[in-house]
Amino acid sequence: MATPTAAILIIGNEILSGRTQDMNVQFIAQHLSTLGINLKEVRIIPDDEQVIIDTVNSLSNQYETVFTTGGIGATHDDITAASIAKAFGRELVQDKRALEILTDYYGDKLNNARKRMALIPEGAQLITNPLSAAPGFKIKNVFCMAGIPPVMQKMFELIIPQLPKGEKFYSKSLHCSILENNLADALADIQNRFPTVDIGSYPKYNPTGEYSLNLVLRGINEELIHTVSQEIIDLIRQQGEEAIVE
Repeated sequence: MATPTAAILIIGNEILSGRTQDMNVQFIAQHLSTLGINLKEVRIIPDDEQVIIDTVNSLSNQYETVFTTGGIGATHDDITAASIAKAFGRELVQDKRALEILTDYYGDKLNNARKRMALIPEGAQLITNPLSAAPGFKIKNVFCMAGIPPVMQKMFELIIPQLPKGEKFYSKSLHCSILENNLADALADIQNRFPTVDIGSYPKYNPTGEYSLNLVLRGINEELIHTVSQEIIDLIRQQGEEAIVE
């Protein structure tokens, strides 16, 4: 079974400036792993029309599914919907269904600014927003969702049935305090012998100056991951330590 591929596009000046910390990538990535979708790329770009157009076209052509977050609200800098409409050569129209949803939610508080949230690329499919009403949308293979994490998470959960499915990814983590360089050659040999298991090596220094190493194994064959992890555990024992397994 071919593994479906995906990319995440984070749109927002506030992320690039450091004023806001992104919390959406981890949530989406973890769910994609469970669904057997291989997340290949994450990009963070500004609220710039041409950059959005170019990036959406690039990612849409490279991967089976693209997820965007941010820029679909009611303020002047929420330009994602209009930019993506241009990317796919569509008109930005006031969607009747979206306007009805907003009218039911806001009632007589539905002002012109809030009506902007009903502007959707022509022909796009709405993504329900059960928390704050304003819908996201899907156009071609691009799912456009809110940037606010709780809203995005609810939207994502609702689109799961529409996503391609692959074989679930499994992972295992091994922790030790051996210097990364002391294991490098042996780990390279193991990786070469088991190319379908991704072995990530992540060193860390804690505030007290102590060194630790986290080795993460990931792949679609759970039995093979167990085999590889056992080899690495034996390797760590040869260095006089015991691995902590998660």
